[in-house]
Amino acid sequence: MKNRRMFWQIVEKIEVLIDSGKYPPGSRLPPERELAETFNVSRPTIREAIIALEVRQRVEVKTSSGVYVLENPNTASSNVKVSAFELTQARALVEGEAAALAAVSITEEELARLDETLTAMEKGIEPEKADREFHLIISRATRNSAVLLAVEQFWQLRDSEPEIINAYKSVCDGSDSDRMEEHRNIYLALQKRDSAEARAAMHLHFNRLINTLFAISEAKALEEVRKQSNQTRDLYSLNHLVG
Repeated sequence: MKNRRMFWQIVEKIEVLIDSGKYPPGSRLPPERELAETFNVSRPTIREAIIALEVRQRVEVKTSSGVYVLENPNTASSNVKVSAFELTQARALVEGEAAALAAVSITEEELARLDETLTAMEKGIEPEKADREFHLIISRATRNSAVLLAVEQFWQLRDSEPEIINAYKSVCDGSDSDRMEEHRNIYLALQKRDSAEARAAMHLHFNRLINTLFAISEAKALEEVRKQSNQTRDLYSLNHLVG
C-alpha cells in the first residue's frame, strides 16, 4: 500500500507541472532516470506513475521515443458522449474480470471491509457511498493499478454525467433488495476464493442493471409517444363541435 500511495503522489505532482505549463501539450517528459532523481523515488515508482498518467490520458508513451504530454481530456473539446448503457457494459466487462482476479488475492482485511459496506447498504447508511466503496475494494484487491484506475474512471463518469446519474438513480431507487442480494453473492464468491463464481456473480449484477435500464428507457419512450399522441388529439379534436 505504501508504494501505491507513493506513485499516486508522483502522478499528482507531474499533473501539477503539466497544468502549470512546465510540460505543455506536445512536449516530452524528462527521462525516467531524471524524473526518479527529481522526485527522489525509485524508477519502478516512476514507471507506475507513467502508467497511471497514460490511463488518465495525460500522456502518451511512444516506443523508442519517450513520454509525450497530451491535451487535458477534462478541458479539451470533445463530442464523445458515454451513455448509461455503454458505461454499464464496460463496467461488466472490466469488473467481472476484476472480481475473478480479486478472488485469488483478496485479504481477510479486505473481506472484512467488504462486509462492512454490505452492512451499511443493508441499514441504509449512505448506501451509494457504500456501493462505490464495495466495487473499489474489489478493484484494489486485484493488485492491478490499471484495473483500479479504470474502475475509478467508471465511477467518475457515473457521478458526473447528468444523464447517467439520472439513469442510475432510476435503477437504484426501486431495487435495494436485488442490489443487496447481488452484492452479497459477489462477496460470498470472493470469500470462497472462487474466481469463476465471482466473475459470474458480478456479471449477473450488471446484467440486471442493464436490463432495468432498458425497461426504464422503453417506459419513458412509450410515455413520450402517449404524450405526443394526446397533444395531437387535443389539437384536432372535434369534441367541442359535437359536445
